[in-house]
Amino acid sequence: MKKVEALVRRESNVMRLALAKWDPFKPLCLIRRQRQPHSLSLNKATMNAPPPQVAQVAPVEADAGGRYAFNPTLKWDPQVEAYLSQAYGGPHFWRISSALTRPSCYSSLRVNTLKSSTPHVNAKLLNLLSQQQQESSFISHDPALPDVLYVSGTGPHHVPYHHHPAHPLKEVIVSRKCAEAVLRGAQIYVPGVMACSAHVEKGDKVAVSVAIEKPTETGGWTLGITRGTVLHGIPSDVRYEDRHGLYIGEGVASMSRTGIFRAKEGIAVEMTNRVYRLPSFNDVLEGEIFLQNLPSIVTARVLDPQPGERILDMCAAPGGKTTAIAILMKDKGEVIALDRSHNKVMDILKLADEMEIKCIKAYKLDALKSVNSNMSIPDENEVMLEEQSVIVDEECYDLTNLQKEEKGRYLSKAVMRKRMRQLRNGPGKNNSKGGKVANSKGFAPNSFDHVLLDAPCSALGLRPRLFAAEETIESLRRHGTYQRRMFDRAVQLVRPGGVIVYSTCTINPGENEALVRYALDTYEFLTLVPQSPKIGGPGIVGSYRIDETHTEEWLKESEAELVQRFDPVSDTDTIGFFIAKFMVGMKREA
Repeated sequence: MKKVEALVRRESNVMRLALAKWDPFKPLCLIRRQRQPHSLSLNKATMNAPPPQVAQVAPVEADAGGRYAFNPTLKWDPQVEAYLSQAYGGPHFWRISSALTRPSCYSSLRVNTLKSSTPHVNAKLLNLLSQQQQESSFISHDPALPDVLYVSGTGPHHVPYHHHPAHPLKEVIVSRKCAEAVLRGAQIYVPGVMACSAHVEKGDKVAVSVAIEKPTETGGWTLGITRGTVLHGIPSDVRYEDRHGLYIGEGVASMSRTGIFRAKEGIAVEMTNRVYRLPSFNDVLEGEIFLQNLPSIVTARVLDPQPGERILDMCAAPGGKTTAIAILMKDKGEVIALDRSHNKVMDILKLADEMEIKCIKAYKLDALKSVNSNMSIPDENEVMLEEQSVIVDEECYDLTNLQKEEKGRYLSKAVMRKRMRQLRNGPGKNNSKGGKVANSKGFAPNSFDHVLLDAPCSALGLRPRLFAAEETIESLRRHGTYQRRMFDRAVQLVRPGGVIVYSTCTINPGENEALVRYALDTYEFLTLVPQSPKIGGPGIVGSYRIDETHTEEWLKESEAELVQRFDPVSDTDTIGFFIAKFMVGMKREA
């Protein structure tokens, strides 16, 4: 233990010197939180092991009542909690649940090597951190991922509540989603403010707490706060007791209380003292870097795309993995990116344009409709351009119907023409972004060399996460069913000899190991193969009896080592994530 403490002290000294000099071979482990090794295997030692001691993370001190501290407890649906506790073992799941409530201790930045180089971007980032006075942050680099830079953060910090009886500190309550963004380094924007003290003026110092959803009488969940509620700093305030342990720091109001609740956008509070401090990279080096979770970066490399190949990204938004694939291919070949949202397709195209990538073609298409068996394998799939995110039948929804909907109010022809344009193109930034996107009729079977299915999932691995009770056993099953249907399409679209990579950002084995079990049992021509780079840990072995008629099967011992499971508790300190890679053999005709 003394050796570990000495190592931590020595690494802390290295951290202080890192801004002065960059070592291209400094390992990522320098910014990982020091923890005891752990395993996902469900042996008795693991299930009965005490929570590990974290060297870099000390408990946040609080006031006498524990009110102004950050010590959240993640809420789960009772059945989901029992299910995950059996999968991981009770003590280990407790550690995962605790880790999910805080952000990773670093940010990973993927360098666009088509426009810049890792050392060049590193030099720019060092200058940026110096300007932001982020002396506690440093940059690290892992030779296994040469295009990735890791920028460290710090926390949790003790943020004292500067209360004086004569001048009580004004308060702000933000929504849970806003608070999760703040913990990742964001400022507080207008839509996230739910309540604040009376007479808050621009420049006032405010204490920021978060409101978490509460159960309703009907079995749902609600925030239970009317936006614009006034706080008086007394026990009768809304959520006064419920805010214990949910204090995320102090900030300075960027506008008055009236402005906060009248404005539609803008920064409401600029955070000055945070529980977790991570450098902000908004609008920084656009086109040269992309802020991306480490497992997502690994996923693109596991796919191993080669120049000249034809790659399909079935659920591509927001485009991080799509652009990573294109860069690995040196912008040579074809990367097809799909999403069923018009706006998200526009975002993918915008990101590709910022990064000056030419080989990406983004189409608006539901991945479940991506297979067109009537097509042969063409050089170019037929697409059509249209201006709307939702097709409108103008003959059925004509100007007369528009006028009737206004309940007798007269509309000029100019206004009606404007309304028709909005129906076609969307009303602008509040809904559809307009613009042209390509719609595909689908793709021929066996027409892609590699397919990436980063499937829509329960997202139970994302962090920081302050609430998880919205997911039930039934909703988790629905996610799994949907993912199997999408995987079936991926199998149809990849050619024999090709590769399928399946990934999710959830800790739910029903969407991870159970999908792999389904794939291997359903398609005998699929083979689970080793991955490179291998940074994550092994998968979960065994099964779970859901009810008397159904048992959820997971992996065998030999299969567990072939997948990658990123555990929030591990020393990589990432989000919860899962990756499986399949080689496709000769398919048998149905």
